[in-house]
Amino acid sequence: MQQEMQSIWADPRRPRIYIIDQRALPHRLVIETITSVEAMGRAIREMHLRGAPLIGVAAAYGYYLACVQAERRGLKQHYLEEAVRLLAATRPTAVNLARALERQQQAVAGTVAAERSARAYACARSLEAEEIDCCRQIGQHGLALIEEIRRPGSPVNILTHCNAGWLACVRHGTATAPIYAAHERGIKVHVWVDETRPRNQGARLTAWELARAGVPHTVITDNSGGHLMQHGRVDLVLVGSDRTTRTGDVANKIGTYLKALAAQDNGVPFYAALPASTIDWELSDGLAEIPIEERSAEEVRCVRGLAGRRIREVLVPPRESPAANHAFDVTPARLVTGLITERGICPADEQSLHRLFPEKQHRSR
Repeated sequence: MQQEMQSIWADPRRPRIYIIDQRALPHRLVIETITSVEAMGRAIREMHLRGAPLIGVAAAYGYYLACVQAERRGLKQHYLEEAVRLLAATRPTAVNLARALERQQQAVAGTVAAERSARAYACARSLEAEEIDCCRQIGQHGLALIEEIRRPGSPVNILTHCNAGWLACVRHGTATAPIYAAHERGIKVHVWVDETRPRNQGARLTAWELARAGVPHTVITDNSGGHLMQHGRVDLVLVGSDRTTRTGDVANKIGTYLKALAAQDNGVPFYAALPASTIDWELSDGLAEIPIEERSAEEVRCVRGLAGRRIREVLVPPRESPAANHAFDVTPARLVTGLITERGICPADEQSLHRLFPEKQHRSR
């Protein structure tokens, strides 16, 4: 069934959006129905869904729901402006969200109220289709990397961090797309899955995806990557990106930077897989310019898991101990072997990105 392999989809007959509530995975598959912009904002903010490409598509559908609400209630343009502010404030790091809202506003500009919902729906569907196709192409370009390093009789050992799979990207994924393509081609692969504290997106989500697809994998602690690289047990590091500067700096889930350092020290190729929608052509210095989201300390202090038949949350540190929760870090371009995009693979630098996307050069002036 299509919905089982897609993280968000719309009901074509009525204004309802369906998402996989990722908080319940891997132990339960819960489908959430969203019928208002407020509910979509809450789903993004509270991480019922996450992942830069998916956040962008979800925000586009949230704006569509706002248009429906405005039309039904006879609300003025001010309501749509408030909806944009609500959605834009949910997650600050991923650029896809702001870009999706910008496209929606352009799509409905100059239309009468009766036309806005149809225009917004078409725009959201278009964004969804674009993300799916971009991830499919990323998979094909990344497949070439895996084919280059394969050895007869041995699997290609790939290390991932966080979840950059179809749960984060509607379909295919970014960092996982080449893995799925290789597996379908019959190439032996094995994936080292970082647990990715504090929300364990690797242990919960990436492992769940790979298990469903029949891809051999092993869940490891976040601190194991360097050890495995030192002992020659990692052939390739593949990560996603929540925002990438035009100069090749990559913001991704906290801990990615440490993997890049270990990869460089051990001569392991380190690639970030990302669609162009994740590139912020206005930014040149990731460390100085990319906003890093700080989330609730309770995500660090508490761990959720299956206990018997119930999902429970338990406190790990002393009650009086404070915690900090920086959700992302920035890996400088000098540590990135290359970027895998829908138009091909390139070094992580401004000139190379502009060669792949020449139409974006005016955005960088």
